[in-house]
Amino acid sequence: MTIPSEQAAQETVERFYQAFSSKDISLLRQVVTSDWEYIPEPPGAVPGPDQMSKIFENIATALPDMNVHILDLLVHGDRVGVRAEVTGTQTGTLLGIAATSKHVHFAIHSFHRMRDGLIAQTWHLEDWLAVFRQLGELPKSFDLV
Repeated sequence: MTIPSEQAAQETVERFYQAFSSKDISLLRQVVTSDWEYIPEPPGAVPGPDQMSKIFENIATALPDMNVHILDLLVHGDRVGVRAEVTGTQTGTLLGIAATSKHVHFAIHSFHRMRDGLIAQTWHLEDWLAVFRQLGELPKSFDLV
C-alpha cells in the first residue's frame, strides 16, 4: 500500500464530493476502490461504488440541485478528514417527506482511508435532524434507498 501525497489525496477526495454533487457513478468509480466501503452501508449494500446508484437516483429526484461544499479537508498519512456543508432544494420526495420546494443545508463529517491513491473506506455522518427541522417534518422511516 502506498500513501498518496497530500495534494493527490486532496484532489481525489474533492473529486469524490464532486461525484456526489453531480450524482455521477462513473466519476465515483474513478476515485474509489472496487471494494470501497461506505460506513454505515445502505441496507443490503455490497462494497463498491455501485451501491450508490439507487441513492444517487433518489438524490437526483429529491435534491436535484444538491451541492457539497468542502469547508475543511485534513490529510494525515492515508487518512483524510472532511467537514462539509450540503445544500439543495427539496423538489421531490426525501425519506418519505413529500416535496416542499424548501432550500435545505446541513453538515456532513467524513473520514476516508486511502489505498493506492483511491478511497478504500468512508465513514460518514450527516445532520439529518437539521434537514427535518428545515422541512418541518420527520420521516416515517429513515431509509435513503
